[in-house]
Amino acid sequence: MNSTRRDILRRGVAAGVLATPLAGALSSCAMGSDDSGDSTAAAGEKSEQNPFGVKEDAPLEVVIFNGGYGEDYAKAHEAMYNEKWPKAKITHSATQEISKTLQPRFVDGSPPDVVNNSGAGQIDQGGLVSQGALTDLTALLDAPSLDVPGKKVRDTLLPGVVDVGSYDGKFYVLNISYTTYGIWYSTKLFADKGWTYPKTWDEHIALCRTIKAAGTAPWTYAGKHPRYMSWPVIATAIKFGGLDVAKNIDNLEPNAWKSDAMKASADAWYQIVKDGFILPGTPGLDHVQSQTAWCQGKAAFISCGSWLENEQKAVTPAGFNMAVAPTPSLGASDKLPFEAVRGTASEPFIVPAKAKNVPGGLEYFRTMLSMKGAKDFTGKVSALSVVAGSADGATLGPGLTSVVKALEASGTNGFNWVYQNYYRKLERELVDAACGEFFSGRTTPAEFLEQCQKGADSIAKDTSIKKYKRA
Repeated sequence: MNSTRRDILRRGVAAGVLATPLAGALSSCAMGSDDSGDSTAAAGEKSEQNPFGVKEDAPLEVVIFNGGYGEDYAKAHEAMYNEKWPKAKITHSATQEISKTLQPRFVDGSPPDVVNNSGAGQIDQGGLVSQGALTDLTALLDAPSLDVPGKKVRDTLLPGVVDVGSYDGKFYVLNISYTTYGIWYSTKLFADKGWTYPKTWDEHIALCRTIKAAGTAPWTYAGKHPRYMSWPVIATAIKFGGLDVAKNIDNLEPNAWKSDAMKASADAWYQIVKDGFILPGTPGLDHVQSQTAWCQGKAAFISCGSWLENEQKAVTPAGFNMAVAPTPSLGASDKLPFEAVRGTASEPFIVPAKAKNVPGGLEYFRTMLSMKGAKDFTGKVSALSVVAGSADGATLGPGLTSVVKALEASGTNGFNWVYQNYYRKLERELVDAACGEFFSGRTTPAEFLEQCQKGADSIAKDTSIKKYKRA
């Protein structure tokens, strides 16, 4: 079983789930250059055991995004770091407002040594790269693994992880988690009600009618972050029209959002709006509130990534048995099979160029990417690590077990898109607003796609934003 899980992840990722470079370019932030960065005070003598030249008593500051994965996993990694460097004082903090908390420190040249740059308040990574504010992590990749004998760190990673964190060919961002996206439901609820997860769109709509008639709302979503619903819309379109749907959106091609595939998908998803299949009050809920309503059985389906199980562990009823599933197929003419799912490396970490302890930051990353660190991460947050084989032999929760099964079924048909990494504003503001209007019933499918396209066109025409091309 262990080797099977490893093979599952290698096949799915190698097939192109992660193969597209995150070459990055979101609009620039006013950040300081790294030209005058000075980490010499924290430098020690380099050796095979100390490849980055960590000074044994150099303090290390770690700032974690306190979101779906919490902060306990980071505290465990910090303890592992201290096992090797017991004289190093580690300062740990966690926040849900990364940009608000840390952007001023980047500007004045006093950033932390390690930053988990994640969440809605993420600092624009493209801007950080363009301003020279991040450390090139190539040395990390070429360093020996802490506990996988005979291998460099790069050799322990799932295929594509380096590409996803690279900008203009240099590796700046370490994504530590492998995230799968899909539609989530409770297998217990479905078993109790005699419902079967739908594989086709017609089956999905028929089941929604049955669910609604039984007194449960078929759907809810993060109403205050409605871009969560853009994920199944785009996924449905890609499965219907093929991988070029994602490529054209990523490359800001004219009318990419108004392709035949996107039109077919938007028309289909509009049915859950017009037929009243969405939990009343959903537009006013944030992600945690909507997920909690779902856990309480008020809705049958929700769109999310595989951080969901850990994010909701405090309120998930015993025996709820959450599971992820692919978006239903529109019809027999779909280019990709029903089983195809979206997945990518996620949960970004960075070492600022002006950090006081750059060697320590790199060593902390090597600790996270050790087999011990990766297994601990998976065990604590119910998510897959980007270290190959780190889930082998682990006791997985029902949600993560379903993720592994979904990846196995998806096989070589995995897919992904990256426009949100190239142009953060496009997803976080423009598409987000369009989804809010659409799923609240205030716009038609055509108006929804037109709004998304106008957003993409505005990015394409903005000469201040660097453009990137997905091959």
